[in-house]
Amino acid sequence: MLRITVAQLNFTVGDIEGNVARMVAAAQQAARESSDLVVFSEMALCGYYPADMLDEPAFLRRVDEGIAALRTASAQLPALHWVVGAPTPTQGPGKKLHNSLLVLQGGDVRLQYAKQLLPTYNIFDERRHFEPGPDVAKVLRIGSAQVGLLVCEDGWNDHGGDYAINPFERMRDAAPDLVISINASPSHIGKREQRHAMFGGSSRRHGLPILYVNQVGGHDQLVYDGGSFAAEPEAGIVFEAPRFAEDVRTLRFEGGRFLTAEGERPAPVPAQGLPTMEFYRQQIILGLADYARRCGFKQVVVGSSGGIDSALTLALAAQALGPDNVVGITMPSRYSSSGSVDDSVALCKNLGVQLHTHPIADLVAGYAQQFEASFGQPLKGLPLENLQARIRGTVLMEYSNAFGHLLLTTGNKSEISVGYCTLYGDTNGGLGLIGDLYKTEVFALARHVNEHAGRELIPQAIIDKEPSAELAPDQRDTDSLPPYPVLDEILKLLIEGDRLSTAEHTQAHAIVAQLHETDAGAALVQRIHAMVARNEYKRRQAPPILRLRARAFGSGRQMPIAAKYL
Repeated sequence: MLRITVAQLNFTVGDIEGNVARMVAAAQQAARESSDLVVFSEMALCGYYPADMLDEPAFLRRVDEGIAALRTASAQLPALHWVVGAPTPTQGPGKKLHNSLLVLQGGDVRLQYAKQLLPTYNIFDERRHFEPGPDVAKVLRIGSAQVGLLVCEDGWNDHGGDYAINPFERMRDAAPDLVISINASPSHIGKREQRHAMFGGSSRRHGLPILYVNQVGGHDQLVYDGGSFAAEPEAGIVFEAPRFAEDVRTLRFEGGRFLTAEGERPAPVPAQGLPTMEFYRQQIILGLADYARRCGFKQVVVGSSGGIDSALTLALAAQALGPDNVVGITMPSRYSSSGSVDDSVALCKNLGVQLHTHPIADLVAGYAQQFEASFGQPLKGLPLENLQARIRGTVLMEYSNAFGHLLLTTGNKSEISVGYCTLYGDTNGGLGLIGDLYKTEVFALARHVNEHAGRELIPQAIIDKEPSAELAPDQRDTDSLPPYPVLDEILKLLIEGDRLSTAEHTQAHAIVAQLHETDAGAALVQRIHAMVARNEYKRRQAPPILRLRARAFGSGRQMPIAAKYL
């Protein structure tokens, strides 16, 4: 029988001293609970993913100091094995580092294993910094059990489709009693179910119980949802830790089965995780809270237009940071409807958020007057529309600079895709909360926020309002874009393709196929594709956005700017 403490913790990239302190506290708890081992996540020592910090000698010296500190701490708890993720030096040619798993006990390194499969797709670029480990299985006897050890991606090739080697085959041949996989697996919609299917299937095929330990927390664009779990060959997924929260708990492994610390079977694990909108809500809240905390911000500011995007951003920010730490600014122009201002007032009152008013009509008029005086022609059309957005962006950045608030940008994925945004205007900011949500999802999440709260946080008038930038008389988004239910399906198929869920892919493919049945529909699809390609330069200059879906803008979709697409 083994007692295993699962330490699902929120590590900070680069905060090696702080991360060591968190691990020591969890190990002390494990020792109090008479555990045989405590398991931390992939690269727990330095946080995942440090990127080019791994090229800095000073950073690597701190990593070495961190490993030494952990060895010293483990000597104080000599009966406990520590499973720790950390970068370590290589001994041969190639890259200078391995992405390693260390087992510490009594001040010594009992085992060192180097990750074999280094992902270089989507958001991952580990081969940039690491050398693959040798094609061997590492197994360590702890107490009466033989424990096999893997690192994250090593467990994702059991189908054999992505890499030439399959570490699970070597592990099966080594015949351990238990496999422990340490992970830094970022979250997106459907990822939990993918993990369960992949590792539950491997457990069944190879007859190996598996303990999967993940990190939790927001790091720049990525959010790690935790959700550590255990799988058995016959029973499937039998344990799951909470998602979007730290969790340190002890399990018993006995007779090939996972039990609670008290010797009971864990509560049944549902096949399906959170409903989609609740998943989005929780992921955004954790992503913002950690981003602000790690970057040293306590308060945020949002431009409140009275529209759905800014309303949802304000509501989510209030839930993440508390309403006292959120400020809205409404900036009416000559084209703003009275309803938009009134809706901003009602929204902020519902949320308990302070709202400032900063009219921009005089500023716009002054710019336009000087433009004509300097260049000999009146400012009109698109330049005048963009000027309003840029003045608003400037006001918001002035407030951010003056009062120290983090500015949140409010663009959604539909508008960012086709460039329906203004550089140095509504793209200003330090983080985008809803930039990976299509416009139809923005409306759905706004309704869910109200349902979750049990009251109307976002006024129904905002949800019912026809989308408009309000930069020109009687302007509507549909003046230049197809209806969002159509636009979003075109975009999903183009941007995410086979990364969509089966249901989403089927729906998007059917709508796009129907459009191609007419010349006008086919031309519309081509026009949208061209708009997406033409606006890559805007996305390259936009703030980071929280990743919610399988393929998000940013590091997950790397496209050239100066290229011929069609």
